[in-house]
Amino acid sequence: MLESSSVLLFIVFGLFIFLLFVVLIRKNGSAALIWNEIIREKITNFIMNQSKEQRILNFVLQNAVRGDPCSVLDTIDKYCSQKEWAMNVGDEKGLILDKTVEEVQPSVALELGTYCGYSAVRIARLLKAGARLLTVEFNPEFAAIAKQIIEFAGVQDKVKLLEGPSEEIIPQLKKKYEVDTLDFVFLDHWKDRYTPDTILIQECNLLRKGSVLLADNIIVPGAPEFLNYIRKNPRFQCTNYPSHLEYMKVKDAMEKAVFLG
Repeated sequence: MLESSSVLLFIVFGLFIFLLFVVLIRKNGSAALIWNEIIREKITNFIMNQSKEQRILNFVLQNAVRGDPCSVLDTIDKYCSQKEWAMNVGDEKGLILDKTVEEVQPSVALELGTYCGYSAVRIARLLKAGARLLTVEFNPEFAAIAKQIIEFAGVQDKVKLLEGPSEEIIPQLKKKYEVDTLDFVFLDHWKDRYTPDTILIQECNLLRKGSVLLADNIIVPGAPEFLNYIRKNPRFQCTNYPSHLEYMKVKDAMEKAVFLG
């Protein structure tokens, strides 16, 4: 009888811990990222012998309409909201990105952090004729998958994918990639690179009066150093856009910074 009670107590305690963890995942950004990016992803990758990014690509190839950027975006959103979380800008913050791109109407745009190509497709579909997007990705596996998704979406003529570290590519933009100035910059790579890369972009004279920077994930995982730098810099005018972490109810935000010259 005592042994049965101990087993029951253990089951109840285990269930309590599990439910507590579920609540944390839904409400706490750090817990959500640890679960999705470390625990769940590693287990699934091991079982399926395939990366999450490859699974996203396969889902797009099997379910989206070739040459239709909106279909590709909707398909990725469906996969990441219903099957596996991924660090795309997502559908909710994607609307903030859309609005900013439509307002700026950039001729030359730069994205730092391509990942699987979701935001590159999202930006490229809104670019005017003759405009171009340069998107930078450090991870070779992500770059290869993004290239396929960008081509499948039919926006490859507007997008040039540059593989390598942002701190090496940014200084090459003027001479190697014939960039005079950037109209729009989307920051969505390593958060500890937001500040140094923003400074580097200025040092390389890549901004003009009116150039717009948009930074994602400034709450989760967070970019406090960048916010402190950009908001105290008299050369930028900042606007904060509260939102939620992609495909979750966890609070997040985007920060827009207009370069004043």
